[in-house]
Amino acid sequence: MAGWRFWLAFVGPRIPLIERGRGDRVLAAIRERWTSWRGRAIEPVVREALWRLADEVLPGGTDVVGGYWTRNNDPEIDLVGADRKPVAKRVTVVGFIKWLEHKPFDARDLARVVVHRSQLPGADEDTPLLAVARGAWHLLMRRRWLNGPSSVAWQGEALCPWYLS
Repeated sequence: MAGWRFWLAFVGPRIPLIERGRGDRVLAAIRERWTSWRGRAIEPVVREALWRLADEVLPGGTDVVGGYWTRNNDPEIDLVGADRKPVAKRVTVVGFIKWLEHKPFDARDLARVVVHRSQLPGADEDTPLLAVARGAWHLLMRRRWLNGPSSVAWQGEALCPWYLS
């Protein structure tokens, strides 16, 4: 699926350039939009992976993993775990995906996901937070910050040292 999305985003619209031997311009377009495209393309992959591992790594009762957004994308929540679809009775986890090379998960990201959780119908302050980053993911339960925003100490169980990259 990701290969098809790549083709639709980069190759298909530029076939005339390729036919004229201007692969350099196609490559320039890919380099210019790669980070943004990759961030969007990875979202369904992450959701599928979390759904497959739900019994092992997500809160009990998580039977579906999807996203949530409004018409104006405020909030836009990358990850929502719930007990059923299309309308959940219970939201089990809320989170986001940060798939950037040089921007680690930080205090601003945590604050944003906390605010977005408060805007999600069915979620409350006890709904666990999940961050999926390019290097690793963690369930942000009962957290406290040490040594600045790039260091998270876990009170409780770190669920799994599962690396996506």
